[in-house]
Parts: sequence; C-alpha cells; structure tokens
Amino acid sequence: MMQQTFKKILFITIVLTCFNGIAQTKKINILQADNTYVDPKFPGATISIGNVFVEHDGATLRCDKAYIYQELKLVKALGNVILNQGDTVIQYSKYSDYNGFTKIATSWGNVVLKDEIMELKTDTLRFDRENQHLFYKSGGTIKDTTNVLKSKIGNYYLREDKFQAFTNVDVSNKSSKLISNHLDYYTNTGIAELFGPSTITNAKNSIYTEKGKHNTKTNISHFLKNSKIYYDDRTISGDSLFYNRNKDFATATGNIKVIDTVNKTTIKGGYAEYYKLKDSIFIINRAVAISQVENDSIYIHGDKLLITGKVEDRTFKAFKNVKYFKSDLQGKCDSLVSFEKIGLTKFIKDPIMWAQGNQITGDVIHLISNTQKETLDSLKILNNAFMIQKDSAGFSQLKGKNMFGKFEDNKLISLHVVSNSEVLFYIRDEVQNLIGISQMRSSNNIFIRFENNEISTIDYNKKPEGKTYPPSKIKENDKLLKGFIWRESERPINKDAIFIHDKVVIDPKEKTPVNIKN
Repeated sequence: MMQQTFKKILFITIVLTCFNGIAQTKKINILQADNTYVDPKFPGATISIGNVFVEHDGATLRCDKAYIYQELKLVKALGNVILNQGDTVIQYSKYSDYNGFTKIATSWGNVVLKDEIMELKTDTLRFDRENQHLFYKSGGTIKDTTNVLKSKIGNYYLREDKFQAFTNVDVSNKSSKLISNHLDYYTNTGIAELFGPSTITNAKNSIYTEKGKHNTKTNISHFLKNSKIYYDDRTISGDSLFYNRNKDFATATGNIKVIDTVNKTTIKGGYAEYYKLKDSIFIINRAVAISQVENDSIYIHGDKLLITGKVEDRTFKAFKNVKYFKSDLQGKCDSLVSFEKIGLTKFIKDPIMWAQGNQITGDVIHLISNTQKETLDSLKILNNAFMIQKDSAGFSQLKGKNMFGKFEDNKLISLHVVSNSEVLFYIRDEVQNLIGISQMRSSNNIFIRFENNEISTIDYNKKPEGKTYPPSKIKENDKLLKGFIWRESERPINKDAIFIHDKVVIDPKEKTPVNIKN
C-alpha cells in the first residue's frame, strides 16, 4: 500500500515539474504585424503577415510572414528574417524556425550573422541561444577584423569567441593563407589552434605542421608535430618550432634538421636558431653538418655550428671538439671555418687529418676545393707540418715548416715539403720486400709523389744530408723523427664516432696518445 502511494506521489511530482517547466516557458509575443489571422489549414497556428515583429525571452524576430504556434512555442518565419539577441547578435536569413522551448533557431537561405567582432555567412545555420552555440555543415565564411575563414563544417561559441572549423578550412588575410582540415580559431585574439595536417603560406616562406598555434595578428607561431618551414633555399624542421614572421626568426628544438637545397648540405642537432634577415643559422646539441661530395658525404661535428651569408657566399664555422668523417678523409681540431664561395676550409688549433693512410698535423691545415668541379684541389699544412704513413715495419715520416699537397680525382698525388725538410722512408722492392730505410735532411725543399696511397718517389731540391740504412742497421731511436706522435686512436672510424670527445694523455715512452673518451 505504501509502495503504491509512493508511486502516485512520484508521478504527481514529475507531472507538476513538467507543468511548471512549461508554464515557466515564456510566451511568444506578437509586438507588431500588418495583419494577423488563423487558417484551418494550419491548426494551432496564428498567422501574421507584413512587418511582423515578435519577441521571446529577450530575443526579437522580424519577418514578412510568420506561423506562430503558442502551445508548441514554435515560430516559422518567412521572408527577410531578422533575429536579434540583445544588442550584440543579429542574424539575417530568408527562412527560420525558432523553438521557444529549446531556444534553438534553424535558419536557411543566405544566412548572415553578425556580432561585435565578426560576420558569419552560410546557407543553413543552427543557433542555440541557450548555449550560445552556432553550427553549420553546408559551408560557411567567417570574417573578423583580421581574417576571412572558410570551412565546410563550423561551430562558433559566442561566449568564448571561439570558432571550430572542419574540412577544407581556409584562413586568409592580406599577408598569409592557412589551409587545414581542423582548427580552433579565436576571433578576439586571432589565434588559430591547428590539429592535423596544416599549411601556412606567405611571401617569405611556407610552413607545414600537424599540431600547433598560429597567431594571425602577431604572426608568432609555435608548432609541435612534424613541423617544417620551407624557404627558397632551406628547409627547417624539428620536434618543436617557434617562428616570428615579423623578425623572420625561428628556433627548432629536438631532432632538428636544416636542409640547404642549393649547397646540398644537411645540418642536424638538438637545438637551432635561424635569422633569415642575417642569413645565419646556429646549431648545438650533437650538431652535425652533412655535405655531399660526389658519391660520398662528409660529416662535420662541433659543439656549436654557425652558418652565415647569402646562398652564393656562405661561411660555415664549427667550434670546440670538432671532428669530421668521410670514407677517405677524417680528422679533428678545435675549430673549423669553411668559405663555400672560394672552396677554402681552415682547420684551426691542434688540427689532425687522416687521408689515404696518412696522418697529417700542423699548426693550421687548409683544404682547398675546386668549386666548379666540386672536387678536392689542394692541401696546405702551415707551420710544424708533419706527415706519417704506417708501414708494416714502422712509420714513413715527412717533416718540414710547411707542406703543400695536390689532389687529382680526390686523391693526394703529390706533396711539396718546404724549408727544414726531413724524411724517413721505408724502401721496398717490386715485390714489397723491405730493402732499406732512408733518413734524409734538407734545409730546402722535398717533393714527394704518391701512387696507390703510398710514397712512390722523393725528389730533393738540393742534395740532402743523411743516408739509407739496411733495415737491421738503423737504431730504434733513429726510426722516429723529433715531434713524432702516432694518434691513430683519435681517428673517427665512422660517422657516429665524430660525437666522441677525446681527452688525450701522451705516453712519453711509446710516443702515442692514450685516449679517455667521454
């Protein structure tokens, strides 16, 4: 019995609640009309025609003709429909259905909606007054003080000034164009939040990203996924990209890559800064520059890499712990500077180079390329020049103040040793049997030729001092020229070894370095 009573009370409560809700729904008021009547063909409707003006809960609607269903709280408006919400939102259309219960207006036919900062045009629009939400799915255009936005599907949230666009989204202004399939655009700030593949083009460059924020008013952007900036001569990419178009300044963080399409160079690292107006790029964190040389590539690493200058006259610099690797050329130094226009590369402070089986050292080493043929042309070893070539029986050595080498087909074919020249050379017969060890000194010059990466002939400018010893007659101490240090353990054996930083301690007995690698 009590259970039945409870059910009746619950039923009455629900009915009263629904009745109160209906009763509280405000009436649709007809404020003006040239003529109002009823027609049996439209039961439940009051028909108003001519300058129709109705009001419901703070919103007004004007039209040429209206069918007003008070019980359903429904208005069907036809012809020159104007829906006004307070002083901020006004909408124009040919037709509109307005539901007083849900406060939703569905309008179609050249719909135009305006508020204080934007104008929206579409063919069909759903306007939810309760949630201040607009929706279209048949294509629309939104225009504010900065941009024109077009999309097939759109949501506009009036309280947040937020426009959510899907499918064939196009945001354009005087200086740029943004294409996407999904973005959120804030009309008060001009910020576009991008989701999925998107491109931004302007007179300076084009940008691709799959996630990020682009401020169309300040032209400052932050991209977070698969992002790239394309210039005529360069492409910049990274896990995270920051870009200021006003200053033409970009930073890239995480797996950055800068591709120089003109000079066939790729730079990688953990962090980069690019100043387009100054034509400069700065890279750190496992920075490496990769350049194509014929069918090979050279990898250059330094703690810091800096590239400056126009396309036709670029300068490349590497600072601290510099190492480089090419299949037939490796080395290390403290700093490196390369002038692409003239093909000159300088290896500065304790440089060492390994080329064709030769260990080359000097105070400074210059490598000169033929910029037309894009091949190695010549080599300069300045001050304290020393070259060592390992033989199965010992080390052939060349020493002098300076050395000047010549390349042919990227192979070292000759070397001119200038001033205070010394040579220690292992002589072999036609079948490579060791027949003698030559030790010579000259105050003038020595000219050496190479064949198959080995010393083939030695010519002296003036008669040298010294002699050739039988292999068994030369003293062990005489087999090494003063200043000899064999540094093979420092040599980068592959492109990954260039990132190993060596701390070298010289063993005075062996005259070879002991490496402690970080």
